[in-house]
Amino acid sequence: MKAAFLVQPNQIQIIEIPIPEPKAGEVRIKLKKVGICGSDIHLFLGHRLLEKPTIIGHEGFGIIDKIGEGVHRTIGERVAIEPNIPCKYCDHCLRGNGRICSNKRVIGLTEPGCFAEYICIPQEFCWYIPDEISDADAVVIEPMAVAVHALFSSKAKPGDTIAIVGLGAIGLLITHLALVLGYQVLVTEINASKLKMATDLGAISLLINGDFNMQCEMLAQAYEKYNVVAIYECAGIAKTASLVAASASRGSEIVLVGLSEKEANFQPLKIAREGITIVPSLIYDHPFDYRRTIQLIKTKVIQPSFIISNSTEIDNLQDALQLAAKGDESKIVLCL
Repeated sequence: MKAAFLVQPNQIQIIEIPIPEPKAGEVRIKLKKVGICGSDIHLFLGHRLLEKPTIIGHEGFGIIDKIGEGVHRTIGERVAIEPNIPCKYCDHCLRGNGRICSNKRVIGLTEPGCFAEYICIPQEFCWYIPDEISDADAVVIEPMAVAVHALFSSKAKPGDTIAIVGLGAIGLLITHLALVLGYQVLVTEINASKLKMATDLGAISLLINGDFNMQCEMLAQAYEKYNVVAIYECAGIAKTASLVAASASRGSEIVLVGLSEKEANFQPLKIAREGITIVPSLIYDHPFDYRRTIQLIKTKVIQPSFIISNSTEIDNLQDALQLAAKGDESKIVLCL
């Protein structure tokens, strides 16, 4: 089979390797579509270094074509991959916090990923996709589950006003979900095309300019005016996390969805005196968030495939990652 290895930063190599065989409890999936995630871009650019050449990619959709011993699934099932596999035995897993399991297996990072023609995964992390869900919606279930988890991590409820800073794929998906559920959504984004996607959905654009202090003042006034209950930091940049912390209104929540590795700044006095809560939101809870996401798509409450802006083939992965790194695409999908 063809498999795309990240051999070093900025270098993808397509290699022919044997098709993997499913172990006991596993299914083999013939992949049909795979999305490119922001974390794939960070790996490609060398922001996080891998110890050896690795098949990256984790937003996979395909069809079961072989089953391992003890598996009760059907050949030909349409399935989506849940790529974060907690150990189930550590204290965090036993407390229901598998998303922060330190022994977690991650498809496309610690395990062979989805930028390949086939992949084997535990059957529990291979989700049946009903016919009501299109292939295009199915391939973005993983980022949609991240958005579902993030929105519901807050105390904000339908009818409340929330703000989203940064409109990458996750920011756009949170915007979509929140709007269809009845939230009012304010958005901030420097990319004009992504901002238009959000406002076309019904979001209200907050335009800010000037230096950090001026931007902070403009956001603070807007958040106060609209009585913002929760602010979702989705840009994943230390500066925007600092900006959100400085501009959050009294009694609101800051939901950290972006994953900046650099240090951000905040004033402890403001956070404590004004009763601001900082809420971390990392990936999703197994199995609940995937189950919710699939049901929301099946019943046509949401249609997350709107974020797909481009598609290509696995042989063009190098170019696709370079294009995605420019930041203008909302979601590029590989078709296998």
